[in-house]
Amino acid sequence: MVRYVYDFTVGGRDMAGLLGGKGANLAEMTRMGLPVPPGFTVTTEACRAFLTTGTEPNGLAREISDHLTALEEAAGRRLGQPDDPLLLSVRSGARFSMPGMMETILDIGLGDESVLGLAKSSGNERFAWDSYRRLVQMFGSTVMGVDSALFEKALARLKEARGAADDLGLDAADLAGLVEMYKELIRQETGEYFPQSPAEQLRRAVLAVFASWNGERARLYRRREHIPDDLGTAVNVQTMVFGNLGPDSGSGVAFTRDPATGARGVYGDYLSNAQGEDVVAGIRNTVPLDELGRVNPEAFAQLRDHMRTLEAHYRDLCDIEFTIERGRLWMLQTRVGKRTAEAAFAIAAELADEGLITSDEGLARVSGDGLARLMFPRFDTSAVGEALAHGIPASPGAAVGAAVFDSAEAVRRAAAGEKVVLVRQETTPDDLPGMVAAQAVLTSRGGKTSHAAVVARGMGKVCVCGAEEITVDLPGRRFTVGGTTVEEGTVISVDGSDGAVYAGAAPLVDSAVMRYFETGAPGERSARLVGAVVGAMQHADGVRRLGVRANADTPEDAARARRFGAEGIGLCRTEHMFLGDRRQLVEAMILSRTDAERERALDALLPLQRRDFIGILEAMDGLPVTIRLLDPPLHEFLPDRTELAVRLAAAEAHGTPPSAHDAELLDAVNRMHEENPMLGLRGVRLGLVAPGLVAMQVRAIAEAVVERKRAGGDPRAEIMVPLIDTVKELRLVREEVEQVLADVSKESGVPVECPVGTMIELPRAALTAGRIAEEAQFFSFGTNDLTQTTWGFSRDDVEAAFFSAYLDKGIFTVSPFETIDREGVGRLVEIAVAEGRAARPGLKIGVCGEHGGDPDSVHFFHGVGLDYVSCSPFRVPVARLEAGRAALPETKTSDSR
Repeated sequence: MVRYVYDFTVGGRDMAGLLGGKGANLAEMTRMGLPVPPGFTVTTEACRAFLTTGTEPNGLAREISDHLTALEEAAGRRLGQPDDPLLLSVRSGARFSMPGMMETILDIGLGDESVLGLAKSSGNERFAWDSYRRLVQMFGSTVMGVDSALFEKALARLKEARGAADDLGLDAADLAGLVEMYKELIRQETGEYFPQSPAEQLRRAVLAVFASWNGERARLYRRREHIPDDLGTAVNVQTMVFGNLGPDSGSGVAFTRDPATGARGVYGDYLSNAQGEDVVAGIRNTVPLDELGRVNPEAFAQLRDHMRTLEAHYRDLCDIEFTIERGRLWMLQTRVGKRTAEAAFAIAAELADEGLITSDEGLARVSGDGLARLMFPRFDTSAVGEALAHGIPASPGAAVGAAVFDSAEAVRRAAAGEKVVLVRQETTPDDLPGMVAAQAVLTSRGGKTSHAAVVARGMGKVCVCGAEEITVDLPGRRFTVGGTTVEEGTVISVDGSDGAVYAGAAPLVDSAVMRYFETGAPGERSARLVGAVVGAMQHADGVRRLGVRANADTPEDAARARRFGAEGIGLCRTEHMFLGDRRQLVEAMILSRTDAERERALDALLPLQRRDFIGILEAMDGLPVTIRLLDPPLHEFLPDRTELAVRLAAAEAHGTPPSAHDAELLDAVNRMHEENPMLGLRGVRLGLVAPGLVAMQVRAIAEAVVERKRAGGDPRAEIMVPLIDTVKELRLVREEVEQVLADVSKESGVPVECPVGTMIELPRAALTAGRIAEEAQFFSFGTNDLTQTTWGFSRDDVEAAFFSAYLDKGIFTVSPFETIDREGVGRLVEIAVAEGRAARPGLKIGVCGEHGGDPDSVHFFHGVGLDYVSCSPFRVPVARLEAGRAALPETKTSDSR
């Protein structure tokens, strides 16, 4: 029989798939002997069963009842007992942390009768009514579907009427009246009364948490974080402990290290006379955790001891939620904490230095995505004026955008291509779409553990919280600070590294990590961070099998790629050398009507191409340079068809003679026009039907090789033929290439040997790779075109047309142009690798599409046995790092999603 419920005394952190991350860690802390309020976990399996059928799984109610009875017996009180009620919290807990994305209901068990018993047993009438109003509000919005804004408005009106700055300004009578207002709201909005049965409250709360797995914000967060949709959430039912009993009580969130920088110490927020939700919501500004040491030294000392114990046990940064009830400390949650990219590298390096983790584990705990964020530019603080305001630097980075004041406006403007900064008093889970759309988040309330801070850090989004100088006027859609008013649409700059907010667009400079890759100099202020990055890169380079090359078309790009650690060029696109001032020569070649005219045009292009190749081969001396022959159709080098037609029509309308050259160009464009040029006359097809084109390019390459050898260099040019469908195409081109190489060798007296290979970018080429390998000396997968032709997509059209709908519907979890489609495109890659190497053992195989710099795709390419990946120069460090991580025996990354 399936078991759906586990007591906290059963299980541990290795059961996160079944108990969820929160439940597994509660069980682990219970097993460690830490002070955890007792409770039980309803499994993710129960959630999946509920989501599949829409009904409560058979046997679940009985199991919950049995565990509740055991909880009541241990406590000596019953749930909702009129004179001294046992109260429960019901919280979500998925395998991967999804902060604020699903539901929580506190104080389950309270009703009109038991609230009086709670007031009497606690000796605190205000506390009892405060707890009851929280339950009615949470249950009404979460379980019964009432708009939470209605409750917030009722609370705001009451505070205004009483002249209260926050909810602490309301007395017991105020809160009792508020409960009645809330209950009437529920009746008006739903036609139901708030349930007085504790058992009904518990049952409906558990099912509501299950249902919240498929809520809009949870689905959006999973899509953003690439969390699978089929995992489901566990539900944790736990005995309530109360931080809102008075000044000797409170709640807080602690980190064993700074989640923004990774620095050691005690970091976190504390709020006296508050429940945990108040801390995260940011509805009152918290105080630093150190303040607890002054208020309650004994509890603070216990907390610090537990923090040290947990970090040593988990061997990682721990994020801890706690409550102090009348001076007694209770641990409500721990997890491996979310951290910024800077903190991830710093913590991994320090834990490895301390011997708590191995170098392999340290490498597994950082990521290419994090490294990419550290390479983003920062503000030039020497060139900005005085800051408008300062807040808490919650998530580092530099962001510029128009200030907007609600999630919907952020989404609307971002969809139109505008960069925005979401400004709020504090964020709620409902703000997630706007946070995803924005470049940065700025709040006037909250701290490093508020919802805005935790979610922004998890997404790598710039965030400044608790900028108290700012007064946010949501109805007026503006904020004021000092004598300055910032209206919606005004551009501001947010520095998540030091908490500053500036008017206008602040200038940017390279980050310390980027400066290191460019110059090798870390800079004094950033030596600790750069040292951690360098250590990770060195270890990755030491363990990786996969080579990393760059896609580079100019000597400047090639030199930069080499500085960034590229081991050659995997794709040099010759078509980029035909643009700019050379376009006229290409036009002359296209418009030529005789062989002599064509040869003159090609002869004019040859020295220019040769000079390009000399520069690139010099920059990559001693390393392979894979040069792709011309790929796009020739009409792409001609003026736009419509533009030419308009120019000719305008001349005719004005009675002026039309340009003969324009007329000739339009005639050529019309002759070459294709309905679908992506599948038309391009690549190898163009080389086979355009006489002299292949020979000119190959001669330029060969003569560049000769020039570099004569200069004492070590040029290693490789010639790649694009868009092969059949081995016969490659055979014909290879014969022409080898003839030209032989001619140049004879003419110069310098031997020129360039391997000739092909791109595998069409399904037929992948499926016949064994035959093609008979002629190809290397393969390189062009995964951009292979993805288009496998899916039947025209990338320029489909991404705007329906990709967002496909992501919303779960057809994609990520765009196949961003991360390799393992089932389809990946399967073709596997077939081509296996058949190519069966036909030609030792065949060198790489990839040169954009996927070569995508972290997840790098792991796939390592797994299928490719020799190298090639990506843009700026992604080379990312690919190096991920190639190292892919080579680890077991990549157990820290579960800090």
